[in-house]
Amino acid sequence: MNIPIAVIDAFTNRAFAGNPAGVCLLEQALSSDQMQSIAMEMNLSETAFVQKSAPSGFFSLRWFTPILEIDLCGHATLASAFWMLQSGWATPGSMMHFDTKSGELRVKREGDWLIMDFPLIPTYIDFHPHFSQELFGFPIVQAAQLKKNWIFELENDQAVRNLTPDFGEIAKYSEEGFIVTAEGSGEYDIVSRFFGPNVGVPEDPVTGFAHCALMDYWNQKTGKTQLRAFQASKRGGELYLEKQDDRVLIKGKAVGVLEGFIQLKD
Repeated sequence: MNIPIAVIDAFTNRAFAGNPAGVCLLEQALSSDQMQSIAMEMNLSETAFVQKSAPSGFFSLRWFTPILEIDLCGHATLASAFWMLQSGWATPGSMMHFDTKSGELRVKREGDWLIMDFPLIPTYIDFHPHFSQELFGFPIVQAAQLKKNWIFELENDQAVRNLTPDFGEIAKYSEEGFIVTAEGSGEYDIVSRFFGPNVGVPEDPVTGFAHCALMDYWNQKTGKTQLRAFQASKRGGELYLEKQDDRVLIKGKAVGVLEGFIQLKD
């Protein structure tokens, strides 16, 4: 069985930047073990699997890191929508509906942009039991908790950019990982990085789900409902965020870099 697969760079307008995701468009179902094996073979932060489902116009969507299935992934959803439009699985101007472990997600295209409708992730100000004052040598302004992750706000964007993480320490003192953030300077409202060694992603280039939490965190702190965000990984990526009640719209671009087939033996 030959399964079409593509690699799409998400949250960027140029190849070899943003966050690469594998996308498989499935004409027939695969087992969870088969999906996990493909994700391990691709060895990207996430590989997405899309399959048409009832009712008409809906698609099931699942995401796998190289080591496990996750509940929510932004960049691989953006990549999936991009590849569906390129492959004729979706038509320009139509809303794409995805059934996922995080409920229904919606994506539409406007010009060169893709706009994702995601759940806002609540955050709660708290003190980390181990990292209370400093994070790897940088003072912590404030910390917050969200499901399976922590947010650490640092003094400025240079601290976020210059931080050298200890992945062993992050793995020991988190369930999934750490989101590090600060107010931006210049053209960006906020900057961030995400470290997820416990999900097989030491540093994620651009993390959509983290911005569902960052929108809530910064909205609580500043009252802003719209943010221009930059994730300061080596590849880097831009996101535009808008809070709408308990949802967040995440706007980004994507570029296709590779097409091929995964061969599964019967």
